[in-house]
Amino acid sequence: MNRRNFLSTAALASAGLALAATPIQAANASPLLDALGKRIPLGMDNFAVRAWGWKGRELVDYAAGLHLNTLFITDLAGIGALTLTAASELKKYADDKNIALLLGSWSICPTSKSFKKEWGTAEEHLALGLKLSRAAGSPVFRVVLGSREDRKTPGGIEARILDTVRVLKACRHMAMDLGVKVSVENHAGDMTADELVWLVESAGREYVGVNMDSGNSAWTFEDPLESLEKLGPYTLTTSLRDSRIWATDKGCKVQWTAVGDGGCVDQKRYFARFAQLCPGVAVNIETIGGFAVEFPYHEEGFWDAFPKKSAAEFARFLSVVRRGTEMDTYDGNNKDRQRSELEKSLRYCRDELGLGLA
Repeated sequence: MNRRNFLSTAALASAGLALAATPIQAANASPLLDALGKRIPLGMDNFAVRAWGWKGRELVDYAAGLHLNTLFITDLAGIGALTLTAASELKKYADDKNIALLLGSWSICPTSKSFKKEWGTAEEHLALGLKLSRAAGSPVFRVVLGSREDRKTPGGIEARILDTVRVLKACRHMAMDLGVKVSVENHAGDMTADELVWLVESAGREYVGVNMDSGNSAWTFEDPLESLEKLGPYTLTTSLRDSRIWATDKGCKVQWTAVGDGGCVDQKRYFARFAQLCPGVAVNIETIGGFAVEFPYHEEGFWDAFPKKSAAEFARFLSVVRRGTEMDTYDGNNKDRQRSELEKSLRYCRDELGLGLA
């Protein structure tokens, strides 16, 4: 049994989720099968509906009402209480509704500008997350390094990667003993796909993998399809969305969208390749919309933060930019808009891409 098959089996078994899951609405598309001949679980990242402030059972009830297969709680507070008892009880509640739980948190890089001390040291934060994940039945604990601001810190992103690897190695034995792997995200422009692969290989693939975020690849000037090719073989979990990217006088702007609304990346092509590269991995949708970020890569000094970006990779990104057209911004913190963006994405995933268990 390969790594992903084991991970998938463990995730579904730990949540009591059989292939005959809660029925979903009829889809227009034929079921998309992965490289193992299995249907691909469909779920949500709770950050997509963050404005609602739901925790614990509220999140499970919402996911169950959407007939999802997985619920990815990517901040520890979303459990409801940071105790093993609370995590275990939430697992039982999710089991009854055929929802597999996945758990995550934030920066474990002690030198990142994004690091917070509310969970103790970086090692204490990671250890807490691993224990809570085990109690919640999640075979994976998602973390991040930081954000694009870390690329400008002393030593650059490579120094921050080495600091993160040290934290991961300090908790290796605990992760192995608990049977919980760590998935590190390409987050908010912190690492390119190549850099994240280097982090995983440096820490050890036996207990570290990737949480792949398709939207964040645009913040490091990568074609999301190219990023998928590099990160797919390492992927344990996902937080996925679509992006609209268009040219400006200074460089380009990136605005995240509901799946199917980006217009720059062929989603059917993307997920067909995802099915081959990431067997057993659930598609969790994390819509974050409403704002466009400009990247002034025509300005002097911009590329100092990306000293190893190749011309070939950037040229492929520019081909994506040329396909994009400007779109209006909106209030991305509006509660109803957050729900509508997520639910629109989930319908597209089912009806157009054939995702989800049945």
